[in-house]
Amino acid sequence: MNHARFVPLLPGLIAARARKGNAGRRSGDICQLLQEGRPMKTTFAAAALALLLAACDNAPAPAPAADAPASTVDAVRQAPAEVTTNLFILYTLKEGVSPEQFEEWVRVTDQPAMRSLARVQSFRTYRAERLLMGEGAPGVAYIEAFAIPDLDGFTNEDMAGETVQAVMGEFMGFVEAPQFIIVSEVE
Repeated sequence: MNHARFVPLLPGLIAARARKGNAGRRSGDICQLLQEGRPMKTTFAAAALALLLAACDNAPAPAPAADAPASTVDAVRQAPAEVTTNLFILYTLKEGVSPEQFEEWVRVTDQPAMRSLARVQSFRTYRAERLLMGEGAPGVAYIEAFAIPDLDGFTNEDMAGETVQAVMGEFMGFVEAPQFIIVSEVE
């Protein structure tokens, strides 16, 4: 697509924005362009540019009327946020377990089983490859990262359940000295 043809629209949009003190084109202006028979691509490009210019506007949004109903955005902002617990598991492999053997098990068994749990929002396994600074190898071979919105439900129900018990039994056959660490972000 040749974007050069949209360049002539910019001065008009910028000038209109400066005159009106707002985004330049209003929804009625965009509809008028469509009614005039302007190509949709040009009209939508003008709309996109107007939105882009509006995003650059530092003026505060007008205050809502006193009797205006709360918007969905306001309702979402006021809703209590759920706290998702993050669990990291750090470990090395047992003597005699090859990385290839373990990683195949992770792909085929561990990840599908753990990701199937309703209380696990996300689950990823990372291979520790090297140190960024210093000599030697990392102190761990793998790091697993879980996001668990309902930690109580996970520990009371899922961990005692058949899926987690089966996976943990196999997992402990592969790994040495796993550390299960609950973490929270420093804000």
